[in-house]
Amino acid sequence: MQKIAQPIVTLAGFAAILLLLATGIIYQKGAIDLTQAFGLLRIGALLGIAGAAFTIFFILWQRPQGVNLAVIAASAMLGIVAFYMPYRQMLLVQSLPPIHDITTDVDDPPAFVTIARVRDVAQSPVTYDGPQAAMMQRRAYPDIRTVVLEHSAPDVFAAALRALDELGWRVAEASSEQGRIEATVSSRWFALKDDVVMRLRPAAGGMTEFDMRSKSRIGISDAGANAHHIRRFMAELNDELD
Repeated sequence: MQKIAQPIVTLAGFAAILLLLATGIIYQKGAIDLTQAFGLLRIGALLGIAGAAFTIFFILWQRPQGVNLAVIAASAMLGIVAFYMPYRQMLLVQSLPPIHDITTDVDDPPAFVTIARVRDVAQSPVTYDGPQAAMMQRRAYPDIRTVVLEHSAPDVFAAALRALDELGWRVAEASSEQGRIEATVSSRWFALKDDVVMRLRPAAGGMTEFDMRSKSRIGISDAGANAHHIRRFMAELNDELD
């Protein structure tokens, strides 16, 4: 029994974390679609938590020592990580509204122009999702709203470009005349693309009214990703302006 159990507890966590990492790579290569990728993540999560539980039982049962104990314990920890990462994402999706189009101005969202030509309009149109989405956004992200910056529009425009460069987001268009910047953010794991557009308008006293919108190219719920993009960019923009 021990001869069968030990290889299982030794390899289960490593196999689970490897499956977790490989899923993103396989998806990026186009070998599977997103639904299949999520299916593999569930398999990896179940393998990880089952392996971790079996490993803990094995340690209490066989009392391994030295290197064996270290390797088996590492496998258990990796199994827990392989379970926790997809589980945490699932909790996020369940706790947040099913929207993936977030904007600082829900009444007059900044419009995509250049990026509209590269998005799959049938799958994810560039039009705003409407009053229902606005209502859900206000409840979930009350802090995301139009900001008035105490800097001129040219200064904010230049700082926004520096912030985009610092964040590594790919700029699709930057029109100072129209006060519009469009860019694309790619996630590290699955390389999922979210598009952002920024709008700059001169305000009284030489200040600038700044709005931003972030929308995913696929999916219904974004697990808070687009709100995170806006918050992250605004923090970087303020650093550049300071």
